[in-house]
Amino acid sequence: MAFGGTMIDARGPTLDLPIRSMVTGLIANALGWQRGERDRHQALQDRLVMGARLDRPGKAVRDFQTAQLGANDKGWTTRGQPEGRAGGANTYKSPHIRQRHYRADAFVTIALRLDPTDTDPTLDAVYTALRNPARPLFIGRKPCLPSRPVLAEAPAESVNIFQALTAAPLAPPDEPRRRGATSQTTVRFAIPPAEWPRDVQYDSKMIADVRDWRAGIHAGESRLDHFSLPAADFASMLADCLP
Repeated sequence: MAFGGTMIDARGPTLDLPIRSMVTGLIANALGWQRGERDRHQALQDRLVMGARLDRPGKAVRDFQTAQLGANDKGWTTRGQPEGRAGGANTYKSPHIRQRHYRADAFVTIALRLDPTDTDPTLDAVYTALRNPARPLFIGRKPCLPSRPVLAEAPAESVNIFQALTAAPLAPPDEPRRRGATSQTTVRFAIPPAEWPRDVQYDSKMIADVRDWRAGIHAGESRLDHFSLPAADFASMLADCLP
């Protein structure tokens, strides 16, 4: 999985929890929207209220990529038009190098709602699309195909994002299959400030999760409150924190 992050030069990092713009694109893909429908994407992102729970951190993976490109090579852009190349002969002697970061064998639970609720697409339409997507889904980047359906088998309704995340079953621990894999020791939440049902200990972070879909760039951030606890204490936290 790849959840995005602030890209610097050729290095594409990933956070360990998904961001709102990524989930907007995931839903839009399930609905069958075209990438050029920028106003629809923007409206969906503006309505999306979501929180995430990191059940299993998985393992960090770095992909080192190289490509030798010539003067006559062209690449497709997000605008749907091929982009040509320029520059002198010396600019093509070295390969293009970039790094992309991923999370492998992680498990993340998301709770979301759309506000207002009576605007298309409705939450029921999103539910139907995620169960039967118009196109194959990917998590963050096109090579990140999900290993199972992305929708929970039995989604439940709750009064707020925090209650939804605490009511959802915790993912089973995963046996480390590779050197460097980590086992499940803590459960971490990232939730919008207004979604906490009562006072808890948390750290606030500003996350660059707001995309300007019309301009095609990330141009905003949101505050998310982070709260972690040992996985063994999840059941007691559920009993203590729910209203």
